[in-house]
Amino acid sequence: MKNLFPFLWGCILLVSCHVQDPKVNFWLTDPKSGILFEKNPEMLKSGQESQTITIDIESRFQSMDGFGFTLSQGSAQHILQMSDSARNSLLLELFGNEENSIRINYLRLSVAASDLNEFPFSYNDLEDSMAVDPELENFSLSYDTLDVIPVLKMILAINPKIKLMASPWSPPKWMKDNKDSRGGSLLEEFEPVYAGYLVKYIQAMEAEGIKIDALTIQNEPLHPGNNPSLLMLPEQQARFIGKYLGPAFLESGIETKIVVYDHNADRPDYPISVMSDSLANPFIDGSAFHLYGGEIEALSEVHRAFPNKNIYFTEQWVGAPGNLEGDIPWHVKNLLIGAPRNWAKTVLEWNLSSNPSLTPHTDRGGCDRCLGAVTLDGDQVTRNPAYYVIAHASKFVDDGSVRIESNSIEGLPNVAYQTPAGQKVLIVLNDSSAPVAFQVQEGKTQFSANLNPGATGTWVW
Repeated sequence: MKNLFPFLWGCILLVSCHVQDPKVNFWLTDPKSGILFEKNPEMLKSGQESQTITIDIESRFQSMDGFGFTLSQGSAQHILQMSDSARNSLLLELFGNEENSIRINYLRLSVAASDLNEFPFSYNDLEDSMAVDPELENFSLSYDTLDVIPVLKMILAINPKIKLMASPWSPPKWMKDNKDSRGGSLLEEFEPVYAGYLVKYIQAMEAEGIKIDALTIQNEPLHPGNNPSLLMLPEQQARFIGKYLGPAFLESGIETKIVVYDHNADRPDYPISVMSDSLANPFIDGSAFHLYGGEIEALSEVHRAFPNKNIYFTEQWVGAPGNLEGDIPWHVKNLLIGAPRNWAKTVLEWNLSSNPSLTPHTDRGGCDRCLGAVTLDGDQVTRNPAYYVIAHASKFVDDGSVRIESNSIEGLPNVAYQTPAGQKVLIVLNDSSAPVAFQVQEGKTQFSANLNPGATGTWVW
């Protein structure tokens, strides 16, 4: 005991004795080593720590709503085609609270069809191409009652607190100037009717026991090439919210958040313009982004212009067949770390599931290369890059967690959180070309860490 005293005293001074604190749990994804989201894997030391990631829980930023995917109609169909036992096992893994669950706590839905449906449809389609229905007498949740809604009810039975965001790809064709599901613009005369259509959607989903937490006005309003899709310029989006949708929500007692833009980071001027409208602004909760164009730092530009409005990251696809070594580091750096460090409250990847043939998708613009978080071939499940990206946050960063300060280090992009239960979560990517050893310091807690090139780690204590 006498000989151990100097060693123990040194450990007390250093807290962790330059080895990982036993109270710190660690999950690693290192595709080059074949390690995919493993807890506390055996790791070789990669050298002397010369850098320190310092975490300050007193410096606090945005609260988080969640991490997840879009539940497309195709995703729901794939899940329903599984056997009961396999489906239950998968849904528990994705949305449950078990040891092996990744605890997804946010999903995005399409209002009627997206381009990952078998065919385009709305909730108010009319057989006569010249007919209109301004009273919305023919409104129905339609094909969603066959797949999306049943799967959502299964998910809600597992996690009743999951948050849902909805996004329309197109209004009914009879409301548009080109009378087509693809492209065109919403006719101004039908703007109040379309507001009523969205009110009916929120209410109809609520009648099914499904609460829509947030609604974006239009998926990718500057990309009318999808099927379905709509061109909606910022002036119309602002007018639609300020004159029609906001007042309609208010009159109907709807508390669903209204979120603008929902498109690429190369046009921060779009949401800034919409939120600058004096009529629209009071009804707007925030803006949403994708990253098929621009830089993730543009989200901070919007935050600086409107610091009292929220920011959401709502979509990014992985192209089939997927590349674990390339896709995971890019998505971790730009989305999982980059988006929250630029004020995003959510990080959502596109498409929960795909099948081996990457169907369904619509003609004339549907995505035929969109790889789901999981590929489902009957009961066989293959976990793809987006699954591991989201898992590194969704399993640990609960709704209501707060992003806290962590210093930026070249080659080690990172983000840190404190959960409602008081746990700290740190996500780090080695974005360099060599193994890196580093220290983590948070108050009296200190531990050593190391990552191979392209590897992602999550530490929880």
